[in-house]
Amino acid sequence: MLLKPLEIEKAWMKISNFMDIFYIKKSNFGNGLFAKREINKFEKILIFEGPIVTKEKAILLDVKKYGSDIENALQIEKEKYIYPEDPARIVNHSCNPNSGLIQNLTLIAIKKIKKDEEINYDYSTTMDEDSWNLKCGCGEKNCRKLIEDFKYLPKKIQIKYLNLGVVQSFIFEKFLRI
Repeated sequence: MLLKPLEIEKAWMKISNFMDIFYIKKSNFGNGLFAKREINKFEKILIFEGPIVTKEKAILLDVKKYGSDIENALQIEKEKYIYPEDPARIVNHSCNPNSGLIQNLTLIAIKKIKKDEEINYDYSTTMDEDSWNLKCGCGEKNCRKLIEDFKYLPKKIQIKYLNLGVVQSFIFEKFLRI
């Protein structure tokens, strides 16, 4: 049986000691991931893993596990989500992120990340459902105060993320048609 490239990458990440890249500690938003060492631009940090679910199933999983819908699901297609397992589940948002998702599930650095700096990405790069938003408290100078779908980002930021390739594939394809 031949493995697909993403399956090979997932297997490699499980075998390799990704914990040499980051550690978990308290952040302003509960737990967060922090760089154990300097992480170079475009270096792989981790792969999001978990069951593929519908939005409705993700809500049920949240309620069962946490007592309410805490919106843990990561949108990977228009109607498909991954329900991420730790440590991916605790990567926090920033309006000025230092990482982003490529190939829908692989978190990479989009700039050099200093040792002990929190690892974060812009949640808006993964969302296109018109029914989701989240109050932002990242505290960055460019904080948008509200995290919404990618299509609501300012054009300049959309272009930046599209050029970096850190937008979910289904969203990227939609913007190519515009």
